[in-house]
Amino acid sequence: MGRGRGGLTTKINAHVDGRDRALAFVLSPGQTHDVQAAAELLSPLGAGCTVLADKADDSNAVRAQIAKAGATANIPPKAHRRQRPPFDPVLYKQRNLIERFFNKLKHYRRIATRYEKTASNFLAFIKLATVRLWLRTYEYTT
Repeated sequence: MGRGRGGLTTKINAHVDGRDRALAFVLSPGQTHDVQAAAELLSPLGAGCTVLADKADDSNAVRAQIAKAGATANIPPKAHRRQRPPFDPVLYKQRNLIERFFNKLKHYRRIATRYEKTASNFLAFIKLATVRLWLRTYEYTT
């Protein structure tokens, strides 16, 4: 999708729930910033949700979109902010759910090594792997 010094690169941006299951995906070129994909990922937010994001997503536009949806943002503020918004470091520890999801996703070799040349095929295999991860959570609970 994107061309870097190492060749073709792609970023996978994901929105996960409280049980580290993916709800939405956005593929973006490797050289773009994560904030550009945040608008699409945050569109299905509901009122009362809490959004945990990393420091790269700390922008006024992202915070405004979260507030417009009726959700609250728990994003660590960047160092250059003069007025720091409220941040709860204890709640922020739950952000490891997204890291755990990506760890499980990287266990699928086809995704980890990016065999697919087109973005649509790559996204299709990401969705297939996600379906398997969803099924695995229901397999052990019944």
